[in-house]
Formats: sequence, structure tokens, C-alpha cells
Amino acid sequence: MPVFWLDPEHIIFPDPIHSTPDGLLAAGGDLSRERLLLAYRNGIFPWYAPGDPILWWCPDPRCVLFPKDLKVSKSMRPYFNQRKFEVTYDRCFSEVMQACAQQPRNGQAGTWITREMMKGYTRLHEVGYAHSVEVWKEKELVGGLYGIAIGKVFFGESMFATASNASKFGFISLVHRLEAQGFTLIDCQQETGHLLSLGATTIPRPEFLQALRANDAHPDGEGKWG
Repeated sequence: MPVFWLDPEHIIFPDPIHSTPDGLLAAGGDLSRERLLLAYRNGIFPWYAPGDPILWWCPDPRCVLFPKDLKVSKSMRPYFNQRKFEVTYDRCFSEVMQACAQQPRNGQAGTWITREMMKGYTRLHEVGYAHSVEVWKEKELVGGLYGIAIGKVFFGESMFATASNASKFGFISLVHRLEAQGFTLIDCQQETGHLLSLGATTIPRPEFLQALRANDAHPDGEGKWG
């Protein structure tokens, strides 16, 4: 499969069915608000190393979580019963992104959350599409995650934790909130053991793209989450 080079003057993507076997679809373009939103509406996301061109992906299969399938382990229940953490939304988006960029990850020497990425997603946050979840312990930010909400689909991007189970606490809290608001799908992008333990599964790319087409019927939420 060829990798398409995007025209910086025209905001358009090739059909995701043309992705390579590992999910790479295109390169180039920019991280403008319009291009990012078009990408996510079509199941495409940017992921690239600093110094490289922007790379756009649409993996097959796709790791997703249906909110009703969330699994909360017995070991996590005391965290909620005893309210060991406090959760807020959209209080410090930039700090969450920065912490995610600094989070050490197995098999990765650096981060894909470049300065350019931070600027792009901050622009989406300012207009009410990108959201952050903050997890606090004694007024200290100890975990969190961020992603994009379009219609009734939430596209998760990254999470971090400096305290045990803090990111899991934030993720579970977010799923409960999304389910209460009628969200039907959470895009997890890549399969990991951590996500599978929380109830995530993989579905074929055509099924995922069909869900996104159905999602077009739902209006986008507006404004920051309180």
C-alpha cells in the first residue's frame, strides 16, 4: 500500500481502507484545528517522532471500549469507596498534556507528544473539543488523561500517573461520566494489556468506521467540562 503525502493547502484525507498493514495512511499536512477534527471524524490520528513528518494512522483492528463493558477490579473498589483521589475536568489541560509527554513508557526512549502536538490539541481544547481529566491527591496532580470528544465518541490520547492507580482511577471516572452522558464508544487506538483489563476489546476497522459514520448524527458538545 502507498503512503499518501498530504497537500498542506487542502484539508483532505485518503480513505482509511488504503492504510498499510500496520495502519499508516498518510504523511505531512499540519495540526490545524480543521485537519485534526476531520482526521478524528474519519478514524485517523497523528502519531510521529520529533523531527519526523506528521504521520497519520488508522489501525486495523481498532482497540475500543464500549462504556457498558467497563470492568472495575476488586482492588480498585476501595479507591472509590474511600475516595482516595479527587477528579476534575478541564481544570489544567496543558499540565496534563505535559505530564503525559514526560511519562516514561516501556520500549520508548522519547515521546510523540511534541510541542507542535501540544499547540494543536490546546487549540482544540480552547474551542471545546479536547478535554482533560485531572486526578488529585491532597491538592497535588498525581494522574490524568486527555482526549477528544466528537458527538458521542471519545477519542482517548494519553494518560499519566505519579501515584499508584491514579490514571486508572481517572479513566474509570471518565467512563462513568461518558456513559451517563450517552456516549457510545471510547477509542483506545492501540491494544494494551492495561486497557483490556478495563474491558476494552478490538473490532475490525470497517466496524469502527461504520460506528463513526453513525456518530455523525449526534451534535458535538460545546464548551469545557466543569
